Amino acid sequence: MPKLTPPWEVKRKFLVKAEEETDQRYGCKPAERQIQDCIKFGVINLDKTAGPSSHEVTAWIKRLLSLEHAGHGGTLDPKVTGVLPVTLEEATKTVQALLVSGKEYVCVMRLHGSVSENKVKAVLDEFVGEIYQRPPIRASVKRRIRIRKIYYLNMLEMAERNVLFQVGCEAGTYIRKLCYDIGEVLGVGAHMQELRRTRAGPFTEAQGMVTLHDIAYLQAKWQETRDENTIRKFIQPMEKVLALVPKIYIRDSAVDALCHGANLAAPGVLSLETGIKPNDAIAVMTQKGEGVALSKALAASEDMLKMDHGLVAKTTRVLMPRSVYPKMWHKGA
Repeated sequence: MPKLTPPWEVKRKFLVKAEEETDQRYGCKPAERQIQDCIKFGVINLDKTAGPSSHEVTAWIKRLLSLEHAGHGGTLDPKVTGVLPVTLEEATKTVQALLVSGKEYVCVMRLHGSVSENKVKAVLDEFVGEIYQRPPIRASVKRRIRIRKIYYLNMLEMAERNVLFQVGCEAGTYIRKLCYDIGEVLGVGAHMQELRRTRAGPFTEAQGMVTLHDIAYLQAKWQETRDENTIRKFIQPMEKVLALVPKIYIRDSAVDALCHGANLAAPGVLSLETGIKPNDAIAVMTQKGEGVALSKALAASEDMLKMDHGLVAKTTRVLMPRSVYPKMWHKGA
């Protein structure tokens, strides 16, 4: 099987179909949003601690910031730590983009018997590629067999029966089940002893990660000083969630139509990224870099570049509120 490339290592080029100036009176660059919109369309790269569930820490952030809605990008069990993107208010609509963006974990696996280091390495290599998994009994999804991609599985260290490894995988991969299956192939059995998520799509440990204590402190500081930079220290624009999703950039005149649920037609496209294939999940963006909608591609990048008419993407989730950009379309048109 050919080597699978993690989404964060995919290299894309920029293709220009047409050029047009954007009107500075409408919208703005994501990093320049007013502070209330910064929160409303924001995401937090949270370092989840062991103990609380993903749902509990999301609920705490919701109360701390006095929000009506908040969501998270990929459940972590209570004992598991690490990267947990928490989306705020309108940004909760972007969560599904993380499903195609991949995850990375560092795990301590405990073997139930003695095995040589070389044999462990060899078996780990066997699990790279597409694997079959049935979710564990306590999972919140149906226990049907499904295929998941393992991009890499590297043994970092082995001490007696403890194996430390790093795994890059498709969203929805159960590391606990992976450890069990590795133990079965080794013939001695194994279980997951400790787990930390080090990446969730574009979010990593090294980039803007904060704890609940950081959020509580910075929120209190903002309430006291009203210094907007305090909020921007821990809330990132929701477009960060879309970083690994292939993108199409559109004309200002096409934006409001998509905000009303319309599909994207070829004349509205200004530029796009390479590597888009039919049925791929894509993000439709303004020229200022604002997320307009999540869509399903109806053509490949090269074909979109040549198309003068017809639909190029089907809207699956609108991200931008209506009327941010002027209405320049008519019903039935």
